Amino acid sequence: QVQLVESGGGLVQPGGSLRLSCAASGNIFRLYDMAWYRQAPGKQRDLVAVITSGGSTHYGDSVKGRFTISRNNAKNTVYLQMSSLKPEDTAVYYCNADLSRSYSDPPTNYWGQGTQVTVSS
Repeated sequence: QVQLVESGGGLVQPGGSLRLSCAASGNIFRLYDMAWYRQAPGKQRDLVAVITSGGSTHYGDSVKGRFTISRNNAKNTVYLQMSSLKPEDTAVYYCNADLSRSYSDPPTNYWGQGTQVTVSS
């Protein structure tokens, strides 16, 4: 069984910072792309940032220059450092990863359960 477990969400004032973590555990042979998505109430789930196994990154336009995605391959963990937070960043943030469970398995996509981030004074 594979699990993605997020942590680090919470309430922060505008202009503040938060760091999210997502640890992948279970029967994992190889991790490929890891990403963060977010979904605000009544809106679709949008890509925030993605990082490849080699460390290449891509960001959504609304977070460029404010958020930084990184990963620790030895710990099967991806991070999202969020700075200069705005009320419009309020959403449930979801971890997402492509991984294979054995040498012969093709990559499969997994989601975490989500962590709430609220930006408010």
